[in-house]
Amino acid sequence: MADFEPSSLIQTWPKPAAPRPIVIIGAGGIVNDAHLPAYAMAGFPVAGIYDRDVGKARALAERWGVPALRTVDETVAVRDAVFDLATPPAAHVEVLKRIPKGAAVLIQKPMGRDLDEASAILALSRERGFKAAVNFQLRFSPMMLALADAVRRGVVGRLVDVEVHLNLVTPWHLFPFLKGMPRVEIAVHSIHYLDLIRAFLGNPTGVHARTLGHPSTDLAQTRTSALLDFGGDTRCTLSINHNHDFGRRFQDASFRFEGTDGAALVKLGLLLNYPEGEPDELWITGERGPQAKWRQVRLSGGWFPHAFIGVMSNLQRFASGEDERLVTSVEDAWHTMALVEAAFESAAAPATAVKAAP
Repeated sequence: MADFEPSSLIQTWPKPAAPRPIVIIGAGGIVNDAHLPAYAMAGFPVAGIYDRDVGKARALAERWGVPALRTVDETVAVRDAVFDLATPPAAHVEVLKRIPKGAAVLIQKPMGRDLDEASAILALSRERGFKAAVNFQLRFSPMMLALADAVRRGVVGRLVDVEVHLNLVTPWHLFPFLKGMPRVEIAVHSIHYLDLIRAFLGNPTGVHARTLGHPSTDLAQTRTSALLDFGGDTRCTLSINHNHDFGRRFQDASFRFEGTDGAALVKLGLLLNYPEGEPDELWITGERGPQAKWRQVRLSGGWFPHAFIGVMSNLQRFASGEDERLVTSVEDAWHTMALVEAAFESAAAPATAVKAAP
C-alpha cells in the first residue's frame, strides 16, 4: 500500500497573485449558480456582465453587486480583462470574433456544437493569439484534484478500470436552450466525464456508444451507454440514465476507479436532487483483498461552485506566467470534442446483427 494521509491530498488550485478583472458574457442560470458564487468566494473582481437581453444582465448584476454592461463595444473595451464566455455553443464563434487579440478567454463547454465548430474555435484562437481555455471544470473539483494527487502518488497503482454510473432524474426544464438541439446528453452532460477520463487515461483509440431519448421527454437524448477503448488491459465504461424518477433510494451518481494496487469511489453529490444536490464524497483504498481498508477524504468543497475557482485560477495564472500549463486549453479540449464526435458517429452506426437460430 502506498503510504498516504487523506488530509494531505491536494484539493485546490493556487490562485493568481494579482487577479485580473473578469468580464462575463452571458447571464444564464449557470452564471448565477456557479460563476458568480465562485468568483465572490475567491475574491476575484468582476468588471461586468453583458447579455443580449440587457434586462436580464441588469437584474443579475444588481443581485451580485457588479456592473451591468450595455453593449458589446463597452464589454470588449474593458482593459486587461479575462473574458468569461457563458454563452450557448452556437454563439461561441461570433462572440470570439469580437474579443480583443491576445486576450485570456474562458469558453463555456461544449467547444461548439460539433467538431467542425470546435476546429473553427481552435483556428480562431490561434489566429487571434488567445490564451483560451474551455470550462471543463470537473477536473478542478476538490474530489477530482484529490484523486489526481492520489494517483500521482501511486496510491492505487496503474489505473486499469474506470466506470461512470448515473441513474437519477435530471430536471431538464432548467435548461430550456436544449429543446430542439439534435445533440444533447453526450454533448452537454457526459462530455464532462469524457473529458475527465481523458485527464486520467489519455486519449482512447476508439469508442462504442449508444445514446437515446426517453418517453418522458422530448429532448433528443437523455440516456447513454459507452465503452472507451484504451487497448491492453484497461476497461472504461459509462452507463448514464437521467430518467430514473422512482425516488432517491436507488439513484446513483458515481465514478469508480480501480488500479493494480487500490481503488477509489467518487460520489457526484451535485447531481442528486439537482440543483440543491448532496455533498460530494471521495473514498480511497490502497489495499487489495477482503480486508482492504477504505478511507474517506474530507473534501474542502464541492463541484459547484469550487471547481469554477480552479479553472479560472489556472487560466489567470497561465496568462500571467505563474502556471506553465493551461490544463483545459482549446488545444486539449479539441480532443474531448473529437471523442464526443466519435461517440455520436458510433451511436448513429448500425449495430452488428444477432444471427437468427438456424
